[in-house]
Amino acid sequence: MTTAQEHFHAVHPSAQGTGPVRQVSALVRRNLTHIKRQPEMLTDVTIQPVMFVLLFAFVFGGSISVPGVDYKEWLLPGIMAQTMTFSAFIVAIGLNTDLGKGIVDRFRALPIGRSSVVVARSVSSLIHSMIGIVVMSVTGLFVGWGINDGVLRGLAGYGLLLLFGFAMIWVGILCGSALRSVEAVQGVMFTTVFPITFLSNAFARTEPMPDWLRFLAEWNPISALVQSLRELWGNDGGMPAPVDAALPLQHPVLTTIIWSVALSAVLAPLAVRSFVNRTRD
Repeated sequence: MTTAQEHFHAVHPSAQGTGPVRQVSALVRRNLTHIKRQPEMLTDVTIQPVMFVLLFAFVFGGSISVPGVDYKEWLLPGIMAQTMTFSAFIVAIGLNTDLGKGIVDRFRALPIGRSSVVVARSVSSLIHSMIGIVVMSVTGLFVGWGINDGVLRGLAGYGLLLLFGFAMIWVGILCGSALRSVEAVQGVMFTTVFPITFLSNAFARTEPMPDWLRFLAEWNPISALVQSLRELWGNDGGMPAPVDAALPLQHPVLTTIIWSVALSAVLAPLAVRSFVNRTRD
């Protein structure tokens, strides 16, 4: 057994001679321990979402009107969807950092499957993002938000967030594997993912938008997710999407599921191939 293998088994003894599930769990613990030792890594899912909630609820909220509903209740599903979309940032930067520092190369010298590294990064990033969802849920309760349509529908909303977050993780893995530096990852992700979250119904209604812009916003997968959360949680004031809204907003829950599955089905093979090519001898 090599020195690297001995060190890995000393830190993660449960991974020795085990299957992929045990390997993934050991690597997830490694990723979460890294976050524990550097708590500033949680600022993007703790301080940042709270700042968005407070800014939009109390600073911009006075200038944005949504007939028949309290803007703070209407707003929270949008910020939660934005935070889950940003899970692509988390996994992309984390994976690219591991690749750049040679950590993944060290893992390859150990008796673990290459796919375990990707799956573990996905799971830990999803846990990371869910911390932000919990923080925002608590913050929302203080500013007047709440789940108004029962526990089951509330849990269904959180389930959709997880499903959509899983799809976004493959975006991050693809980007983190394909790009060669953390700076490049941050630049590409910021100029693509960040504007897409605002080109939606997350923070403002789509009806007053110009026709072409409204079309793009209402077919944005994030808009379907946000509309789903508002309907499931009773944050829409009892008013569904307008009759002239695009099809995704008329059936938001089904559309969100379709978008999430389709994005995962298309992006997962591309992301895995990119990771394999990046780590190939």
